[in-house]
Amino acid sequence: MKALFLAFAFLASAAFAAELGSDDFAQLSAAKIVILGETHDNPVHHLLQADIVSRLRPKAVVYEMLTPEQAGSVTSGLVGNQVALEGALGWNAAGWPDFAMYYPIFKASGDATVFGAAVPRQVARSAMKDGLATAFGAQAGQFGLNTPLGPDEQSAREALQMAAHCDALPEDLLPAMVDIQRLRDARLAQSALQALQETGGPVVVITGNGHARKDWGVPAALAHVQPETAVFAVGQGEDGQAPEGGFDLVLDAPSVRRADPCDGFRTN
Repeated sequence: MKALFLAFAFLASAAFAAELGSDDFAQLSAAKIVILGETHDNPVHHLLQADIVSRLRPKAVVYEMLTPEQAGSVTSGLVGNQVALEGALGWNAAGWPDFAMYYPIFKASGDATVFGAAVPRQVARSAMKDGLATAFGAQAGQFGLNTPLGPDEQSAREALQMAAHCDALPEDLLPAMVDIQRLRDARLAQSALQALQETGGPVVVITGNGHARKDWGVPAALAHVQPETAVFAVGQGEDGQAPEGGFDLVLDAPSVRRADPCDGFRTN
């Protein structure tokens, strides 16, 4: 069943890849950091990411899904063996969707250096307990993490967190959830800049649409620290519905059948 599903996804991605025209790719390839958003459980999104990575041939790929330690375990030998790479990464323990969806990106990356930008749970807990700047560390001020958000943005972000958690979060937890999102945005931006410095770029960032959005995601964090660096953000929608937040380019793919994520919060 999985093989048939991925085969369908491959055919669908070939049809939708035509959306990335030559002019779009020319603009994308002129950037030093390319952020490729996704809906995590949509295999077509990942195949489109793999297609872009294959054509762009970046020097480095930053994954939201990997810690630096996991990224350091990726070798050229492992990349050629899906089962071995999945095991070396301990992918299944992290709760991400099936590794088969992500493997084409690793395969398309060739000899690109892999960087990990995942925020470990203990660091996220530290942000909730000790504050955002303390959890991030010495460069917190450079990424604007010492500065509170404006009231409108803070309110919008809290509303988004509440909706994402099926209106089931206590309201007093919302500011901490926003802080964790800001922490993840900043860590992805920091890792992308490290990758750019170490390899010369171009650098591709693989992450969710929420982090790829230009208004307050990774592009905004990068602009805060290094505004002269050319950044290109790609969002990926489903069934003609673009993700929120603004992007340099939005691609589209069919949605996938998924259970209602709020079922677990409902009682009979």
